[in-house]
Amino acid sequence: MRTAIYPGSFDPITLGHLDLIVRAKKLCDRLIVAVLVNPGKKYCFNAEERVELINKSLRNVPGIEVKTFSGLLADFVQAQNADFVVRGLRTVEDFESEKAMAWANEKLSPQLETVILLTKPELSYVSSSLAKQIAMFGGDLSAFLPQSAVDETLNRLYNKH
Repeated sequence: MRTAIYPGSFDPITLGHLDLIVRAKKLCDRLIVAVLVNPGKKYCFNAEERVELINKSLRNVPGIEVKTFSGLLADFVQAQNADFVVRGLRTVEDFESEKAMAWANEKLSPQLETVILLTKPELSYVSSSLAKQIAMFGGDLSAFLPQSAVDETLNRLYNKH
């Protein structure tokens, strides 16, 4: 059974994330969406809330687990007996950082492979940061977030800046 890890902050989950999750699931038997918990970072949603938003968004997609992790991704991958990591590329700038992370993970865990999926062009502009900025001003998030995350994000951010 092939296991893959799709890591990220998912603060909040976007339509781009969902697309990559569904496509990544086709590459493996078991996909773990790994929600990063970084104590040095300020999140809009705490880890449990992010997991809940992801689970709500994936309720019709079987065979996907959502877990939190902190520390090194290479250690989490090894603890989950995963075969590879899936990452998405939206922009040319993403390529450089993803390449560096893939090489660092390979140095930390030589058997760890990283598979890169290109974001669909119609979703390449979508990011959690952009969605949060739009939400702060009460904008329409339907082109950025799954419906299950729209209301939660607006309730959390609108007129709170």
